[in-house]
Amino acid sequence: MSVGTAREVLGAPHPVLSASADEVDPTAPEVVSAAADLLATLRHQPGTAGLAAPQIGLSWRLIAFDAGRHPRSRSWAGELVVVNPRLAQASRWEGGRERCASVAGLSADVRRATRITVLGRLPGSGDRVTIEADAFEARCIQHQLDHLDGVLFLDRVAGAQSLHRRSDMCDG
Repeated sequence: MSVGTAREVLGAPHPVLSASADEVDPTAPEVVSAAADLLATLRHQPGTAGLAAPQIGLSWRLIAFDAGRHPRSRSWAGELVVVNPRLAQASRWEGGRERCASVAGLSADVRRATRITVLGRLPGSGDRVTIEADAFEARCIQHQLDHLDGVLFLDRVAGAQSLHRRSDMCDG
């Protein structure tokens, strides 16, 4: 994959963040290029563990994540971009605090599965990939999958008591 160019992360309420993203061909040159840009953007967002293509203005089903440096991470699939990811299994639901690079100043308590299996394809080769994640990495990936369906973490908040002011921002 090429080096890629870091792009601007869009903030809510940008319309692309509330739209459902389209499936794409993982071998298409423009998808491979977008995957490199998504990864470059992730690398340039301090404290951010994941990003989805809609956050950089592309309504495509593409996510990037790297949860390895987070203190609550137990599993680590590596620094990865997945095309057309799909949640295949989810279990052991728990509440946890989330933030988002597209929603400055807020974090919220959100209930998510702590063990998941995700299926998708790798950009470039189109090879199938299966990711089994738990704890923080599972939360991070589900957060990105929501972006592909036009759902922000704020849409999953049970009530105002679950919202918290933040001065920093990061996904998951």
